[in-house]
Amino acid sequence: MLCRSILIALCAFSVCFAAPPDGAALYKSRCAICHEGQPQLHMPSHEDLASKTPEVVMKAMFEGVMAPQAAGLSEEEGRAIAKFITAKDFSKAAVTPTSVIPASQCAAVPKPFAIASTDWNGWGQNLSNSRYQPNPGLAAADVPKLKLKWAFGFPGDTSVQSQPTVVGGRVFIGSVSGNLYSLDASTGCIYWTYKAGAMIRTAVTIAKVKGHFIAYFGDIKANAHAVDAETGAPLWKVKLDDHPVARIVGSPTFYDGRLYVPISSIEEASAMSPAYECCKFRGSIASLDGETGRLIWKSFTVLDPAKPFKTSSTGTQLYGPAGAAVWSSPTVDAKRKLVYAATGDSYTNADFNTSDAILAFDLETGKLVWSTQATAKDNFTMACGQSGKANCPEDKGPDFDFGTSPALRSIGGKDLLVVGQKSGVLWAFDPDNKGKIVWQTRIGIGGALGGIEWGHATDDQNSYAAISDRFKGPGLVSAVDLKTGEKLWTKMTPDTGCKRGTPGCQTAMSAAISVIPGIVFAGGVDGHFRAYDSKTGDIVWDFDAARSFETVNGVTAKGGSFDAPGPVVANGMVFTPSGYGMWGGSAGNVLLVFSVDGK
Repeated sequence: MLCRSILIALCAFSVCFAAPPDGAALYKSRCAICHEGQPQLHMPSHEDLASKTPEVVMKAMFEGVMAPQAAGLSEEEGRAIAKFITAKDFSKAAVTPTSVIPASQCAAVPKPFAIASTDWNGWGQNLSNSRYQPNPGLAAADVPKLKLKWAFGFPGDTSVQSQPTVVGGRVFIGSVSGNLYSLDASTGCIYWTYKAGAMIRTAVTIAKVKGHFIAYFGDIKANAHAVDAETGAPLWKVKLDDHPVARIVGSPTFYDGRLYVPISSIEEASAMSPAYECCKFRGSIASLDGETGRLIWKSFTVLDPAKPFKTSSTGTQLYGPAGAAVWSSPTVDAKRKLVYAATGDSYTNADFNTSDAILAFDLETGKLVWSTQATAKDNFTMACGQSGKANCPEDKGPDFDFGTSPALRSIGGKDLLVVGQKSGVLWAFDPDNKGKIVWQTRIGIGGALGGIEWGHATDDQNSYAAISDRFKGPGLVSAVDLKTGEKLWTKMTPDTGCKRGTPGCQTAMSAAISVIPGIVFAGGVDGHFRAYDSKTGDIVWDFDAARSFETVNGVTAKGGSFDAPGPVVANGMVFTPSGYGMWGGSAGNVLLVFSVDGK
């Protein structure tokens, strides 16, 4: 009782009440080293961050690339940093989750669910990940007449990082808030919402398993999810990697009853802390039973586990080999009974030959059948942009990950695996000769935020790639002959006349692109969504998405930069998210849907 009396007395003098967190001091100790003065590689400047909302900054700190640096911060401290950086208050929508507006719920009973060849299922539209829609329900001559049909706003979000899937008359798309939405493709009304509990960056893959339609996707906490595609009811959820910063960014691929899931990480960012014992993560592909989620096999892209091999300049124990994250959707080769994965860079100086490579795994067992490395010794972490560089590999590489899915295509009776790399090179590999290089064509300069970032597209004759090359050269789209690798045309991103230095004022083309007969669709960091004539490269349609939109669900929404997820085309409509606000882009929270004359 005496102790309690003393405690009450102390509280009367405010001893019990801690001062609110000092956002400026926390920023100086946690963030300034990377964002002040000359920003570190991959890092936006303080001025760039100030143009964003505190919600975007919070997401980056606690769920995005800065999660390792935010480790140990309380939510209150994170909010203080975000408010200091942006000089803005959090919106009420960010504090109190927005409930669904009743009018946005679908009133009519949905049509019977089915999967059609005219749908866009998963990341690349098909098992070969071509990003080619041969039956779009839309002619090339109709594209100049495209108008906005409807827009959907993501409540409380200030970024969009998931690509839509359009199957069975519905749109499936995830949000940075961790919600998966099922929308009516014609109207945008909401059939159901599933709360995943973590940000969703993957596209959704739909499959029919024993008479039931299942929606599969991954989240940034390395969980694979399966929900009933018709009702949104949860079926199973499986964590596939225990590394603290492991995540699923590439979309799962379904084939013959099994789900193939790629696993990546942001340990490159963890390495920015001089005290971090870099690095132990190994990329992998996991094969799951599509009905139950049971793990059938998990095969690592780095064959040997990391082990201690040296100490850093600060005396911290270093490990290796590590890295070779799988950022993109796996590609299934049913004829050869293989699944292909494109890998990222190495995180350490411990040498291995499966980073920046194309790997072929046996579908049944997960055994590595062959691998072909495009760039050797690409050793890189984000510590390489820091002054101390304690966790930057001594033999630093250029950071030339493969972030795109291998596209399995046939030309003149010959199969090819076509893959774009951040080096700015488009590659063709021979799947019948253990991945031997058939041709390679340089399209861009390449770099850490350059080259071919997230996805090229390949039709029956040509391959098309967009180039980012931020801070090094112009953004562009280029066409390459599929058989020979000859460059056919190149179109530079037009100058929009925006004020240099403002968010989104870049010519970079880093988002995945898509193709239909006669047309290539590509979005730019400048907020423009364009259609190119696939034969000439001429721009035949241009839509500026960097503005506010009236949405079908009544949520305040605006568009912005296009980055990472690409457009999809299905049943006469074009669907694209807008508002990827990372790396100098303009943030937004909208899904845009176009049709001929908006009908």
